Amino acid sequence: MLTLSAKIRKEFGKKVKPLRQRDVLPAVLYGHKVHNLNLEVDLKDFEKIYHESGESSLLSLEVEGKNLPVLIHDVQFDPLTEKPIHIDFYQPSLKEEIEAKILLVFEGEAPAVKELGGTFVKNISELAVKAIATQLTREIRIDISNLKTFEDNILIKHLKVPKGVRILRNPEDILAWVSPPEKIEEELAKPIEEKVEEVKEVEKEKKEKEAEEKEGGEKTEGTKK
Repeated sequence: MLTLSAKIRKEFGKKVKPLRQRDVLPAVLYGHKVHNLNLEVDLKDFEKIYHESGESSLLSLEVEGKNLPVLIHDVQFDPLTEKPIHIDFYQPSLKEEIEAKILLVFEGEAPAVKELGGTFVKNISELAVKAIATQLTREIRIDISNLKTFEDNILIKHLKVPKGVRILRNPEDILAWVSPPEKIEEELAKPIEEKVEEVKEVEKEKKEKEAEEKEGGEKTEGTKK
């Protein structure tokens, strides 16, 4: 289990701005049998931990000599710099199931892409699951090498998940597949065919008009005679 150090925070509201200027993040801890604690953590330490654990892996938060099992429940980011500006830590019960989201990581190469020129389509990027916190994992890795044709797909029921983890979606839901390439020749030919039809229609109207004019001229000559 990864460990992150935190200190009790005494600054609140607008007074946290100087903390961020020193690369210190304001945070709060709440959860099962714990009083809300206002904390501060080092930005660089948190970014490293967050990259490795994500929001679905249990980590140890060290506060005043105590190690608390927590999840990173929510992270607020600066819209301009995209850096974290506030963290919510949640201490779950280690005996009761909780809901969390696990990232899906697709690995390998699909033959339908490499050999048939298709396009890999990822329909779902994360899954809602339910499990005891100690059974949660950061990600689920999925091998896409079985996508050999455009008829093949990967369903939720095909996933191998850690013991005790329940996926909260229909097992028949499609996670990914390979889409066939567009029939370029047909797409390119279609407008040409349409233009040919337009030309034929114009030629037809022109001939009908010429025939009408010719017929009108013949009638005029006949009258003169």
